[in-house]
Amino acid sequence: MTEEQITMNQVEALHVALQQSFSPDQNVRDPAEATIKNLKFIPGATQMLLHITEEKQVQYEVRQAAAIQLKNICRECWVERVSFSGLPLPPVDADESGAASKKPPLLLEEDKTAVKKKLVVCLLAEPDKSIRDLMAETVHCIAIHDFPTSWPDLLPLLLHAISQNADPSQALRVHNALLALRKVCKRYEYKSREQRGPLNEIVIQSFPLLLPLAQRLSGPEEHSLEGALMLKQVLKIFWSSTQFYLPSGPNNSDGTANIAPSPALANPETMQPWFDILRAALVKPLPEASEGLEPRNQPTSKEERNAWPWWKVKKWAAQIITRLFSRYGIPNYAEDEVKEFAQHFSQNVAPQFLGPICETLNLRPSGRFCTDRVVHLCLNFVDLAVELAPTYKLLKPHMDFLLYKVCFPAMCLTEEDIEEFENDPHEFVHKQNSPLSDFYDPRMSAITLVTSAVKYRGQDTMQPLLGFLTEILQRYNATEEANRNHIEKDCALLVFGSLAEVLLAKKKYAAELEGLMVSSVFPDFNSPVGFLRCRACWMVQRFSEAPWSDDGTHLRNLIQLVLQRLSDPALPVQIEASKALRYLIEVEGADVTLLPVLPQILNEYFRIMNEIGNDEVVAALQVIIDTFGEHIEPHAIALVTQLSTAFKNYVGAGEDDDDAAMAAAQCLECINTVLKGMCERPEMYRTMEPHLIPLILQILG
Repeated sequence: MTEEQITMNQVEALHVALQQSFSPDQNVRDPAEATIKNLKFIPGATQMLLHITEEKQVQYEVRQAAAIQLKNICRECWVERVSFSGLPLPPVDADESGAASKKPPLLLEEDKTAVKKKLVVCLLAEPDKSIRDLMAETVHCIAIHDFPTSWPDLLPLLLHAISQNADPSQALRVHNALLALRKVCKRYEYKSREQRGPLNEIVIQSFPLLLPLAQRLSGPEEHSLEGALMLKQVLKIFWSSTQFYLPSGPNNSDGTANIAPSPALANPETMQPWFDILRAALVKPLPEASEGLEPRNQPTSKEERNAWPWWKVKKWAAQIITRLFSRYGIPNYAEDEVKEFAQHFSQNVAPQFLGPICETLNLRPSGRFCTDRVVHLCLNFVDLAVELAPTYKLLKPHMDFLLYKVCFPAMCLTEEDIEEFENDPHEFVHKQNSPLSDFYDPRMSAITLVTSAVKYRGQDTMQPLLGFLTEILQRYNATEEANRNHIEKDCALLVFGSLAEVLLAKKKYAAELEGLMVSSVFPDFNSPVGFLRCRACWMVQRFSEAPWSDDGTHLRNLIQLVLQRLSDPALPVQIEASKALRYLIEVEGADVTLLPVLPQILNEYFRIMNEIGNDEVVAALQVIIDTFGEHIEPHAIALVTQLSTAFKNYVGAGEDDDDAAMAAAQCLECINTVLKGMCERPEMYRTMEPHLIPLILQILG
């Protein structure tokens, strides 16, 4: 359907339907939602949605709803959706059986052409963040299939808008063009060299525009939020274009991608202007709003600061230079084709950034603000620099500052952590066990840096660090209960535990661990401070292999202490105790203490599993079952029953609960361990069938 054939009556009818979809009256809302759901079958619907989206006089919620529907239809109906194996996928709105009322048709070519022609024009003029982000995502959905072959004018249109950046009145259009260009680049971010031809062409055509723009925006005179937003998008484009491969040269004459190594690898000085931009972004001061200095009006709440464009610029600058360092900057790990670049980077580029990185890390010790993400990325950069000789030589005089003024405070529990421990233990457990924390949590990057310092530069760092930690523990023990610094002690134990591999590997340190456990860990099992009881259980996991010099009394006491914590009033302590027990089970002599109370132990594990889905708890139970296999038979049916119930509960938690999903998978492993243990008693399988068959059918279904 052409634009001329679409009447204003049709647009108005759709506008009314979108409005009515927000009605509190179900009799009004249901027909409106049915109309919206049917839009994908109506020729011209995408054009009508785009018309409503761009109209600034329309109610905001209606415009947003139109933008969402436009994105969804373009994603579902632009080309036939197929799986990785090439088979057609069911419609997006299919029910659980995969059935839908009817298969949505592909968009007509005239609708596609009209949308592509108008979409970018609308996006460039859109001031609202939510709506322009939806439009940019729609550009991305279309570009996946049509760029560059069937959408050749997309890049010229965006570059023309970007080229107007010297005109302040064009700032919005320039930013939105950068936003769209980043979406197109993101399409090729992880592609192989053979598939990066369009990205190489984008770099060749756009970087001559983006470089001077970024140089101006990163300059000392630029303080506007508009400038920060544009610079952030330029850095994101640079990230998408370089983080996996440095861009190659022009495509071959037949249009295929040039798979030769990037020219920058042979001539690394060509990237220095970009390094200067990243450095300028990192060193830019961001004063408090109360100081009245540029850039002005930094927010005061943590959430708003994290989203403030100038902090986002620092985050992207730190992320890019850290990625370049890890991928191209360490000669020993570099592939042959990047050896020359790696030598240049390690000797000339990385040292340039040590000052800005350390100055950034000094913000918090100086009483100033810095986002968690920026601290995390800067610590990752220093972690790489510790291993590399040219950079460590420069870092060495500052290692005390980095370890004791930056890393140690970053590893300490915050007030928010303690409040969460006490009032929202499920969320506390989730965060502590999240595999994603390695990618954003300063605590994890600080732990990594401390362990790297000991691993690679132990001669300089090990003894001073152990002395620092020991002094904290001695000071804690010598202080009256009311005045003790529990957070500081918790962090000291965290550092000790993080160094467990190194400490256990060297006899002179391993011999001291028994004293550490008895004097500074055993008492915390009965501490009134919940997070110290939790840390005590965690320490058992780290040092279960520590040598004991006595007659076994310490080990028996430790097992009893851990068993008591299985029923601790704090859920995080229960979780850590259940994880700790799996390590103690494997210690010689532990079975004498554990076997008499095996039924009670199993009951405690199932109680904890009913409370929260945690795969490590289920894995610990599996170790118990495997270790005490010959003693499990009387409990086999109860185990399978409980594990089957737990599996159903975890599966029913929903797709968004990753912890429950991993716990569900671990339940199946655990059931398998029980069944293997019963292989010589096949008659018992019949008793288990009523629980196992529904479970198997659920998995296969």
